[in-house]
Amino acid sequence: MARLFGLIGNRADLAARVLVSEAAALRVQSKGTALGWGIGFYQGGEVLMRRRPIDDHATTHGVEIAKVAGDLRADVLVGHVRNATVGSLRTENTHPFRYRQWLFAQTGTLPAFDAIRDRLVGSVPEFLRSSIRGESDAEILFYVFLSFLHDAGRLNDGISDPSHVRDALRSCVAVVDGMAAEVGGGASQINLLVSNGENEFAMHRGAQMGYRVFAGKGDAEALIDDDLNLRRKTPELEQMHFVLLASDFDDDWSLASSTPGAQSRWKVVPDRAIVTLERGKDPHTESM
Repeated sequence: MARLFGLIGNRADLAARVLVSEAAALRVQSKGTALGWGIGFYQGGEVLMRRRPIDDHATTHGVEIAKVAGDLRADVLVGHVRNATVGSLRTENTHPFRYRQWLFAQTGTLPAFDAIRDRLVGSVPEFLRSSIRGESDAEILFYVFLSFLHDAGRLNDGISDPSHVRDALRSCVAVVDGMAAEVGGGASQINLLVSNGENEFAMHRGAQMGYRVFAGKGDAEALIDDDLNLRRKTPELEQMHFVLLASDFDDDWSLASSTPGAQSRWKVVPDRAIVTLERGKDPHTESM
């Protein structure tokens, strides 16, 4: 009853169509539980946010990502549906979290969080620590990640070398695992997604994660369908390229399904891996 998803592409006018095409994969069932959701996206050089800590409609019908994001025009977005485990249901605890150009969202709970929380917060430089607004473990992990970027001199680098971001992700999780081990906790079982507006980076150490690539004229034609007005506005369809990444799928929509169908268009991300998403390129996956 949670979901993490990200999208990166080169046609802002087709982003919503991509989400609609995979509505079943992104749908989150509530099972009577209060859910919140949030979407962060980049538009015209600005970072914009839509966050709803409690969606009353979702209690009965779940969250339909394709509907709540149906009017978005963006080529990079980070989204999350939250079934709260740490922190109350308020905007400050609703993913994604933002610091300057960075967006961050996470599923799964950090190990032994109550026992290591103060030490994690204490490891964050004061100028970053003062921006923490909520109580969630995810927001604190975000700022630990930002601390490592700061140490590398890359915090304000809007087009960071992907290797620096991957190194910071590895380091922040290693710190958590090390602190947790000292108090008898296990290794982190989380998924996370971070973006600087130019690239997206996903780390998979939790529930199932996968991605689908939309590329070329055939996929573009399928997205546009019979919308003649949109077709007139979208020349050079063969250049279209999107990657949709998601994790924590509902039980009735699994990448491991033995029934041929929509799942066959997705690729499974191996466990303990980092996926780098760049515009116009297929995802790059490497082990942690």
